[in-house]
Amino acid sequence: MGNRLNIFISMSMVTGVLLVTPAIVRSQQMPPVRGTIALKGTVDKVYKGANTVIVKTEDGVEHLVHLTGRTAVHGGALDGLEKGRIVIVHYVPAGAEETAEEIDQVGENGLKTTEGVVTNVNRKEKTISIRLPNGTTQTLRLTDRAASDAGKDLDSDHGTTNVVVYFEDGSGSRVAHYFQKVS
Repeated sequence: MGNRLNIFISMSMVTGVLLVTPAIVRSQQMPPVRGTIALKGTVDKVYKGANTVIVKTEDGVEHLVHLTGRTAVHGGALDGLEKGRIVIVHYVPAGAEETAEEIDQVGENGLKTTEGVVTNVNRKEKTISIRLPNGTTQTLRLTDRAASDAGKDLDSDHGTTNVVVYFEDGSGSRVAHYFQKVS
């Protein structure tokens, strides 16, 4: 009888562990990322036949980015992406794949940059205001993507945070596509 009780207790404990372990593992996993992620880096390799590029970030991490016919490109065309070009890739994670929704090319024929201190971010009005090094303040319009996704860590950090703003200068107004803290 004692043997049977020990076996029953052992089996009950094993069953309990097997039932609880998946719940513990699930609770320790990171929640999925939602929304668009912006990735700044340099085009390292272009695989035109496979519609992919490798973008290397400043910290040396290489990202394999998939391109589609719907990928919007500012400052050029998809087939104009070249090694060494600085880009900002906007993508929505889908499993392990990074499929670009938009690529902003920076520099010649692409987005320009300006640096300053954030004085206001108004996501509802889609504007960002920065104080330039010469003391003047400049307000730029934000794209829909920048208004909803860029610089979330800056919303309450006005007046002290240095940023770089990536913008296009057309039709008499500057439109910011992306902005980030400068360390």
